[in-house]
Amino acid sequence: MSAMIDQAVNALRARLNGSGIDGTVKFVIEDEGVLRIVEDDVSAGDGDADCTMTADADTFAGILAGDVNPTSAFMSGRLKVEGDMGLAMKLGSLLS
Repeated sequence: MSAMIDQAVNALRARLNGSGIDGTVKFVIEDEGVLRIVEDDVSAGDGDADCTMTADADTFAGILAGDVNPTSAFMSGRLKVEGDMGLAMKLGSLLS
C-alpha cells in the first residue's frame, strides 16, 4: 500500500467526521491503490461498492486538499464515476 493511500484514509476519516454516507464508495487512485468508504468508515483495500470513482493521484490529492472541485473534475473527465451517481454527488458535497 502506498503512502498516499495511508494519508488519504486518514484525511477522509477526518473530513467525514462521522457524517458518513448511505452505501459503499470505492475510490481507485491510478498507480497508487484503492480505498473504500463504507458508511462512516474509510479503509485501504478493494471490494464491492455501490459507486466506483477513479482519478489520477494529482486529481485525487486536489480534491482532498479542496483545490479541485469534484463536480468540475467529473465534468472535465479527470474523475470517472460508475454506479450510484447520487452517492457520488453526496460524497462530492462532503469533500467540497
